[in-house]
Amino acid sequence: MTVRLVLASASPARLSTLRAAGVEPVVHVSGVDESVVAAADAAGLATELARLKGEAVLAELAGTAHAGNFVLVGCDSVLDLDGTLCGKPGTDAAVVERWRAMRGRSGVLVTGHHVVAVRGGRVDRLTRAASTVVHFADVTDAEIDAYVATGEPQQVAGAFTIDGFGAAFVTGVEGDPHNVVGLSVPLLRTMLAELGVRWTDLWRPTP
Repeated sequence: MTVRLVLASASPARLSTLRAAGVEPVVHVSGVDESVVAAADAAGLATELARLKGEAVLAELAGTAHAGNFVLVGCDSVLDLDGTLCGKPGTDAAVVERWRAMRGRSGVLVTGHHVVAVRGGRVDRLTRAASTVVHFADVTDAEIDAYVATGEPQQVAGAFTIDGFGAAFVTGVEGDPHNVVGLSVPLLRTMLAELGVRWTDLWRPTP
């Protein structure tokens, strides 16, 4: 039996990750204002944002065509660089400042996951965080400027990717690489199992 999955995120990387894993989600963006949320640590911030996004979409889906039995996933990622919490930099200047601070160092990319299983009127929830250590190359100022010009790092957590232009600037990771992209597939599988949903039931039907 195939289970529908709703992804409460506009992230193309999260969508691509799920599709590569055999899942074709319905994308429903929450519109939550991330700037109003504060927390003492990366895990607290990432999980609270994931929860808010997931619950906002859950409320919006009530009474729509997507109501009924489904699984909903909300995610958010934050980079912890020696205690400094780094979300999306937003501007070119912020990217330059961020990369000058990160180069040659390591940080921890934390992704919060909020999973909701809706079945027969029953709603079950779990919220967890996954952490992956990321090692950054000692990039030059010219490389940083070139990366800024791509337009990629301005709108991604930590101002980098490992599945795009930023891949060459990450020398290694310790932990789940999917988590750095924005969604830990192994953690999601475990959370779904705890909610009584088999991961393989999310796979799209084979021809």
